[in-house]
Amino acid sequence: MSAGSRATYDVVRVRKDFPILSRRLAGGDQLVYLDSANTSQKPQSVIDAVSEHYQVHNANVARAMHQLGTESSQAFEEARDKVAAFIGAPSRDEVVFTRNATEALNLVANVLGLAQGDLGVRAGDQVVITAMEHHSNIVPWQLLCQRTGATLRWFDFDDDGRLDLSELDELVTERTKVVSLTWISNMLGTVNPVSQIARRAHEVGALVVVDASQAVPQMPVDVATLGADFVAFTGHKMVGPTGIGVLWGRRELLAQLPPFLGGGEMIETVTLERSTYAPPPARFEAGTPPIAQAVGLGAAIDYLSELGMAAVAAHEREVTAYALARMREVSGLRVLGPTEAVDRGGAVSFELAGIHPHDVAQVLDSRGVAVRAGHHCAKPAHTRLGVQSSTRASFYLYTQPEEVDALIDGLDYTKRYFGGS
Repeated sequence: MSAGSRATYDVVRVRKDFPILSRRLAGGDQLVYLDSANTSQKPQSVIDAVSEHYQVHNANVARAMHQLGTESSQAFEEARDKVAAFIGAPSRDEVVFTRNATEALNLVANVLGLAQGDLGVRAGDQVVITAMEHHSNIVPWQLLCQRTGATLRWFDFDDDGRLDLSELDELVTERTKVVSLTWISNMLGTVNPVSQIARRAHEVGALVVVDASQAVPQMPVDVATLGADFVAFTGHKMVGPTGIGVLWGRRELLAQLPPFLGGGEMIETVTLERSTYAPPPARFEAGTPPIAQAVGLGAAIDYLSELGMAAVAAHEREVTAYALARMREVSGLRVLGPTEAVDRGGAVSFELAGIHPHDVAQVLDSRGVAVRAGHHCAKPAHTRLGVQSSTRASFYLYTQPEEVDALIDGLDYTKRYFGGS
């Protein structure tokens, strides 16, 4: 890896670690990748780690007694250790590997519906989310409430994209069983006050679930002090492979919850009449897990750790502040969400007056600028702001100011293309 620890963040050096960033697209345009909230690009070290595993160590884990099986199992569990250290988990047994953050959130919602005793969600209980959630943190709770008879409620947010906490005590009450919220909105970019909300939730005995898919890639994380009971995130947004996610949960809670899926490796013993289950995390990892993906995630954590997450966060704030300032120069552009780089992530959704977001994205793509257009799996947030869809540019540890300039030039060109000024 060429990007080592350094006093000043050298984005030019960082970019050399990502082969795809040097790509020329059709027509010869240099790729300007501004879609990292959707998925991040991968450094060579991660690509090599996955390739080497398949070339040299490939075997199933926790069941093959031969040398390859031992090597593969060791690499898989080392990845769990790296994840635990990276997020400040008190125990490696609190780290459950899933396919993605969506599966992790569904896991929690499903097992809380199945749980016995005080942890179970029942008719008359309430689940509280926010109006800015990704669909992955809305639909599982809707399904849970439909199955159990619980009621779904939510925090609204203001026109600036900040959560309205004026009725926190009225919304989170003794009937509340779960509060589930995004740490950083994938559409608005808002950084939510998780710890403040968690304190209120715990006062009334509610569990706190956090979708950290946009947070873990962008800033230092310490789950031990966050105040959450469960945290979900995904590998592919943090320079890791697709096909792997993480659920962190407090050990004492995981130990009380029933399995999510049944099958190999999640059992203690099986007879034809009944089964008993392994302790966490194995209880929640039925079947062959994402082995090579876990190895790649471990390599991604090595890469991010070497850069330093404080440095990554500082770079992202700087680039986002520059982008927000430059967007103010574009007439007819409205940023959806906070317009200042304070308590804000690197995803900036916007609309350009009179031009459909899909048209904006297509014209930008013709100039090599990759952004996302649509509702970004956050339709309720768009509805709250009175728009059907938006264009989103999202920045990350390899984004440089020149790419923001290319975005702005592309937006000016788009306006001229459609007859604007």
